[in-house]
Order: sequence, then structure tokens, then C-alpha cells
Amino acid sequence: MHSLKVVDYMNRHPVRFAPDMSIEAAVSILLQSSQRGGPVVDKQNKLVGFLSEQDCLATMLRDTYHNEQSATVSDCMYQGEVVTVDANTSVTDLAQQMTANKPKMYPVINTDRQLVGVITRTDILRAIDLHLRDGFTHR
Repeated sequence: MHSLKVVDYMNRHPVRFAPDMSIEAAVSILLQSSQRGGPVVDKQNKLVGFLSEQDCLATMLRDTYHNEQSATVSDCMYQGEVVTVDANTSVTDLAQQMTANKPKMYPVINTDRQLVGVITRTDILRAIDLHLRDGFTHR
């Protein structure tokens, strides 16, 4: 199962955000997608943060209370060390990592920290399930 790689199961066209995007525009994109958050990238497509529904909710609630609409993605995104994964990582290694860490979605980056996709717990479950089903049909 170590031959299963993240690159084969990741979403190559995830929702992504720019730091200067308004939070209202980001929320609109999230609501139209099936993602619960997404990577924030700069103009060179380098990962600079992560924006979650929770981040948006807190900001929108605060802005509603103060009757403001001026926040940008960079104002409310997570700017710490975003947990990422390499495209050639084994699906089973990532599955083990996911049981210990909380992120539900991992940005997939290359050696230049450029975003190449995202992979979720659902993607990992699907990969393992397909592998197991394939193993049963070949017996």
C-alpha cells in the first residue's frame, strides 16, 4: 500500500484564496464549493496561509456585530506553520499522520512551496477503500 501516492488522489484544482481578497468574496467561494477551507497563496502560487470556515465565521460575526465589511483573507487566515504534504508521500503514511493531527485538509506543495493541490481525509479514505476493494477482487 506504500505504492499509493498522494499525487494520485489529491484534488489538483482546489479552491484557493489570495491574501488581499475580501472575506465576503472568500465566503462566497466557500459556499459554492464543497471545501471547508482552502490554502491562501501569493501571486507566485506559494502557500502563505490557510483559511477555514471557522476563520470566516469568526470574522463575519465580528464584522456583523460592528457593522463593518473591511476584512481581507490575510486579516483572518491562519498564518502559522500550515501542515503540508509532498505529492510523493505515501497515502498510508499520510493516513497515519492524519490520525495524530487535526487538519482535515492538507495543502500539497512542491519543493518551492508552490501549491499543487490539496488532499482531504475523504480522499485518503477513498484511496484506501479502493485499494482494499481491488485486493479483494483479485483473490
